[in-house]
Amino acid sequence: MRQSKAVILPAARGTVAVGQVWLADPGPGEVLLRLEACGICHSDLFVAGLEKLPRAPVTLGHEGIGLVEAVGPGVTEWAHGDRAGITFLATTCGACEWCLSGRERFCPKQSNFGFSRDGALSEYAVVPAAALVRVPASLSAGAAAPLCCAGWTAYGALREAGLASGQTVALFGFGGLGHLALQMARLRHLRVAVADVSESKLEMARANGAEIALDAANAGRTLQKEHGGVDAAIVLTASPEAIGQAFRALKRNGTLVLVGLSQSPYELPLTDTILKGVTIRGSYLGTGQELREVFELACAGAIRAHVHMHDLEETPLILESMRRGEVVGRAVANCVAR
Repeated sequence: MRQSKAVILPAARGTVAVGQVWLADPGPGEVLLRLEACGICHSDLFVAGLEKLPRAPVTLGHEGIGLVEAVGPGVTEWAHGDRAGITFLATTCGACEWCLSGRERFCPKQSNFGFSRDGALSEYAVVPAAALVRVPASLSAGAAAPLCCAGWTAYGALREAGLASGQTVALFGFGGLGHLALQMARLRHLRVAVADVSESKLEMARANGAEIALDAANAGRTLQKEHGGVDAAIVLTASPEAIGQAFRALKRNGTLVLVGLSQSPYELPLTDTILKGVTIRGSYLGTGQELREVFELACAGAIRAHVHMHDLEETPLILESMRRGEVVGRAVANCVAR
């Protein structure tokens, strides 16, 4: 057994706090990870706001980077000192149609770090060895952590949009996912529009190559009337109002990709959906190969997360700043034990 400082959600809709947890030694098929850093994701806010939880108390966090400290019986693919990453996906059944076709993220029997299993906003974590991903040694922990969810999710969402070089994509929400999605879209030679409620985030979007950057309040009409509409719109924010604006921005046969998690309902016009041939898709993480490609892009310097490092103890305050939309780029907690 060992103690570890961790960011804890004590109960459904409870107050997130930093405290001490006890960790058992790694059991069969498990690994003890000494965390270096963990990204702070909007999904942590989503989990903290749920009325019911599969596990409580629970340690939050699912963008963890660390070093293997010890391995349990039967673990042969990991050794002391190996660099590893934790994502949202913890375990799957391995036998359903989704697992057998490389779509493990849709497994109906999955468990998830920071939700149904203790997560990575901690100094140490005991995790299933099969859940870990290899992380290149050339990336700093702070740079690598956001790629485990924000980067991976942005990459998958662009694939779901199905665009060809020269087409136009609109990104609604320019936070941790949006600023990485912009870089990835430019690598695909797409024209990019960014919509957000924050002028500082729009300034950042313009500085990073967005052809169009506009206030989200009436972005759909503006993109349609002044720019001829967009081929795809990706909603990276939890705001249901953004979904309506994104739909309105679409050309005929356009694609709407929904990413931001929210418990709020949304409505879309049925007639326009049908008569304009609009495709609506949900996008959740990506494939294992896509995560490896995201790491490769970062190693090559093709994408870079705009990171703010914080002490682990500051995480509750950072979550409140995220709730108010004040965080530009990605907040990452320094998890190194002192």
